[in-house]
Amino acid sequence: MPKPESFPIEKIFVPTKQKKAIKPETVAEIAESILDIGQQAPISVQRDGDRLVLVEGLHRLEACKALGETTILGVLVPAEVAQHKPRLAERPEVEAERIKMARLKQLRLEKEAAEASTAALKRVNATQAPRTHSTKGTRGDPKASPGRIAKSKPKSLSDWITQQKGSGGRY
Repeated sequence: MPKPESFPIEKIFVPTKQKKAIKPETVAEIAESILDIGQQAPISVQRDGDRLVLVEGLHRLEACKALGETTILGVLVPAEVAQHKPRLAERPEVEAERIKMARLKQLRLEKEAAEASTAALKRVNATQAPRTHSTKGTRGDPKASPGRIAKSKPKSLSDWITQQKGSGGRY
């Protein structure tokens, strides 16, 4: 591993993509740590003409800037090594985002499955409803025709005759 050396902070270029990842609370914590025990881990830079391009160590660089430092400890890495830095998926914040998205996808799929199940159940109930509806009033008599509504049992012969006359039946 290359030996750490001191680099002038104003010569270090920070790519725009990296600038977007600055977390002020992390910068403050690192600055406080640097005040207490000094810079423990060097940053990584690579040469690009007259300037140095930051490869790794954005928050350490910003902490040193905030403390008014003019130089920072770093290691000069060749361009090939800089390209072999940890893949995006290996970074903890990216992994946490990936897990969150997977959970949201799982919840969406469960919701869609529940909605599909509810819709299927409604369709099944709708197709069974006419059969259930047509047997109402027959009091569960399997011999009664669906169109005919069963009447109460007459108490006497004269009640039966009156009932038959009313319904147009033969007696």
